[in-house]
Amino acid sequence: MKTILVDAVHCFVSKDGEIFQKMYELLETYSNRKIILTGANDEQFIMFKLEKMPYEVFTLKHNPEKTDPKYYEIMLKNFNFNKNNVIYFEHDVNAVKSAQSIGINTYYYNNDKKDLESLKKFLDENVI
Repeated sequence: MKTILVDAVHCFVSKDGEIFQKMYELLETYSNRKIILTGANDEQFIMFKLEKMPYEVFTLKHNPEKTDPKYYEIMLKNFNFNKNNVIYFEHDVNAVKSAQSIGINTYYYNNDKKDLESLKKFLDENVI
């Protein structure tokens, strides 16, 4: 079963640290492990209330940024994951391209549209 990698701020969490409840409810319909990915430093971690998330949170504190493929290489190694055993959704186009460049199946989630139906379709087609 694949691990679902979840973009943190401007996707799962608002800039005020509020969880997008409908996205949380959608994710809870899957028994897969979920990990929230962020670049937040210590100050941002508190500002966005990432210590209060319902899933474990992974950050490299902007060193490197998620727009750098090294971020995902380090993350995979940290969890001893294979790129084929994870799926990811992310709101930043450049971070999507970065993750895809190392072979992670990544979905661009348009935060302005909040299209959970399309996200559900991506998850349904890829979680196994």
